[in-house]
Amino acid sequence: MIARGRHRRALAPVLAIAALLVVTLAPGRSSGAGADTRAVLPALQQTLDHYLATRSAIEHISAASLSVSVRGASTNINVTAGRTRIGGGAPVAPGDLFQIGSNTKAFTAVMLLQLEAEGTLRIDDHLGRWLPQYPAWKDMSIRNLLDMTTRIPTYDDTPEFISALGSGPDTDWTPAELVAFSYPAVGPAPPRGPGWVYSNTNYIMAQMIVEKATGDTYTNELARRLLGPLGLRATYYSPSHYPPAVMARLVAGYYFNDDPSLRPAASLIGRDVSALSLSWAQGAGGMVSTMEDLTTWVRALYEGPALAPAQRRELLRIVSTNTGAPIVTTTLRDPRGFGLGVAQVTTAETGTVWFYEGETLGYRVLYAYVPTTGTIIAVGLNSQPTSIPGRNDDHIGQLMGAIYAVLHRAHLA
Repeated sequence: MIARGRHRRALAPVLAIAALLVVTLAPGRSSGAGADTRAVLPALQQTLDHYLATRSAIEHISAASLSVSVRGASTNINVTAGRTRIGGGAPVAPGDLFQIGSNTKAFTAVMLLQLEAEGTLRIDDHLGRWLPQYPAWKDMSIRNLLDMTTRIPTYDDTPEFISALGSGPDTDWTPAELVAFSYPAVGPAPPRGPGWVYSNTNYIMAQMIVEKATGDTYTNELARRLLGPLGLRATYYSPSHYPPAVMARLVAGYYFNDDPSLRPAASLIGRDVSALSLSWAQGAGGMVSTMEDLTTWVRALYEGPALAPAQRRELLRIVSTNTGAPIVTTTLRDPRGFGLGVAQVTTAETGTVWFYEGETLGYRVLYAYVPTTGTIIAVGLNSQPTSIPGRNDDHIGQLMGAIYAVLHRAHLA
């Protein structure tokens, strides 16, 4: 999403992050509750402090927050560095909030999978049944939306949207208005056949299906189905602006993306964008959370009560991001895959790892889940820097790799 752009490269940065992350990851066995998690705190603190000291001016960040969930341990390892805004603010605390961006997508996918388990819909239902107002896309399925194989363009990659955002960054858009930036008023529908294209339009439409199938708002369904039952007391969603109680805990977030293709939004460069409406992201990327709450969600997503077994299998059915064709698992020959709002990578160093980076105009949040050990790492930074061919100022992947290396040496991952 114009979160580094419109996510034209949305998973491209995420998958590039995986390539960086794997340099330092190595398979291991988690010792869980038998390990002394306190002993690793100084090394993790040093890792965050060093990153902030060396990268703050380049990435325009003032805050870093980390939470680690070790399978079997009774509490998380929480470490923070920096202050809540550039040039001042309070020291960052584990309870401070970050916009989690496209990590929201898994919440949207899970709600649709729950509706499938309840018999309300099928993931392979065509859009013609649920969203007949878009006849050009009537033969696409809900699954195609969630695994990014519709080939529907992402609305936040259109010149019209970028110009609208630049001239009215606090606009409250409706889901239908966002989809309209992508809908082919004149011209052919997207081509059929295998193909994988990251598109936030897909998840705005998925949000619309949640609301149509339930007769309720996305906000209410999210709270009723996931936030409350899973005990996510520090995770929030608003379709536009957040209330003062949430904003008081949200660290400042800075937009510093000078990608030439985003020039119509250049008025945002250097701004704290934390108070702007998140209506441009909604069910594709509009949530906020703490890093510890995010690890709780990730545990529930891959291991816990968020889904019935049959629907979890659906969640983890992946397509190759190279071809869009279904694959059983990623491999060294075809290393990157995408499920229903989740991403997977396989390398010689890590084996198979699940991960995701969410990004908004002023925030980046990356998690990694290592199924062989059960270790979950979530880290957040408070800016969107430039990331274009020849210039990648986003090094959150290296930070993730350094964190994992510390945990691995301590036998915690």
